Amino acid sequence: MTDFQITITLIVFGVVIIAIAADIIDMALAALLGCSVLALFGILDKPDVSAALETAGGPLALLFGGMVVARMLAMTGLFDRLGALMLRATHGSGKRYLILLVAVVAPVCALLPNATTVILLAPVIVGVARALKVSFVGPLVITAVVSNSAGMLTLVGDPATFLVGSSIGMSFGQYLQKVSLAGLLAVLVIIPLLPRLLPDVWNSRVEVAAETALPPIQRPLFAAFALFVLAIMVGLFLVGEELPIHLGPPGTAIMAASFALLVIYGARIEPIDNVLRDVDWKTLVFLAAIFCLVQAFTKTGLLQGMSFKLYEWFGTDFALVALILLAAIGLLSAVLANIPVVAASLIMTKGYLVAAEAVPELALAAGFTDWPAATIPVFIAMMFGATLGGNATVIGASANIVSVGICAREGERVSFMRFMRLGLPITLVQLAVSSLYVMGLFWLMR
Repeated sequence: MTDFQITITLIVFGVVIIAIAADIIDMALAALLGCSVLALFGILDKPDVSAALETAGGPLALLFGGMVVARMLAMTGLFDRLGALMLRATHGSGKRYLILLVAVVAPVCALLPNATTVILLAPVIVGVARALKVSFVGPLVITAVVSNSAGMLTLVGDPATFLVGSSIGMSFGQYLQKVSLAGLLAVLVIIPLLPRLLPDVWNSRVEVAAETALPPIQRPLFAAFALFVLAIMVGLFLVGEELPIHLGPPGTAIMAASFALLVIYGARIEPIDNVLRDVDWKTLVFLAAIFCLVQAFTKTGLLQGMSFKLYEWFGTDFALVALILLAAIGLLSAVLANIPVVAASLIMTKGYLVAAEAVPELALAAGFTDWPAATIPVFIAMMFGATLGGNATVIGASANIVSVGICAREGERVSFMRFMRLGLPITLVQLAVSSLYVMGLFWLMR
């Protein structure tokens, strides 16, 4: 790549980010226009797009499968009942509402991708907020933040986390042992911040009927099949990689989506066209375009150069490098979608570990899983930076984009700055706690 092409790539990359941050143009359109400009200058070619989509395939499959399963579950009426139960449990208290929101969102996101969780629970969150006569914007933003944070409870909860874990061969069970506690801490630190971030909601109080009527489950048999599909998906997430066919989370998500569509088709409740039309294609297209932009950025060679710089500056001090990566990736994930940031950072980090002679050059190839124990906390720090850094801004994570889109459909526009006023303080506290966790991992290895 020539110096001129590198300059064009950096300019296009910067313009796209600024255009999105300043809310000058729709984020998906900005990303697509950026890809188009790079293609016109011959910077993005067919192999680049193929490589970008190959990297994006796993996370996008997880999101798509989760969205279809979420759409099926939404048709059961179970979440209408959950909303009534949640309203009853608040006793009219905004404080109870926000705490219940965290308690409901976190376990769901441990089993489903974060954007899927927002899609599923948004009607519940909005409905209860309106019943309590408070704005639903803050609670929906917090829903996205909690879903991103709780995504660290399991390997499949957040696409960025999955991308790192799958890249180093970390199994679902290994993830539970090494990272899940940090996910729990990331969720818990949100609660003490809520009174300051959402005082109007926290201090609100209205009269609510003690016995709110619970909506009936209209189609019990369909609901049972829907829950069965969900159970199959969760079960395969847990053991799919141990099966002879080695069914990973993306394959599981696609299989679950297929089963969900089969159940919907067999029940004749709604046309399949309607279900597929309701998939959040805009988010999927945006993420695919961002992956292509990052591929062009990777092509500049700047990331490979940074690999050697990291080794030149910090040598084999893996603990220090882990903390720097946590902070740097956290910052980048706030201004870019966190999934492609992780994809690019993996290249740089693996290059650094090769330069530090922690692993052979073979580690740069896909499928390498023989990572020394001393390097694992470095990758875990990347997970923290990407997943939690994405909480800071509207474009940081797919769940954020989905929540803002839902707010818009409900009549409330959420700007970049409005989201950041809630997301940034939480992100800073979470990254600080994560830094302590990473240091604890290195201390335990001594």
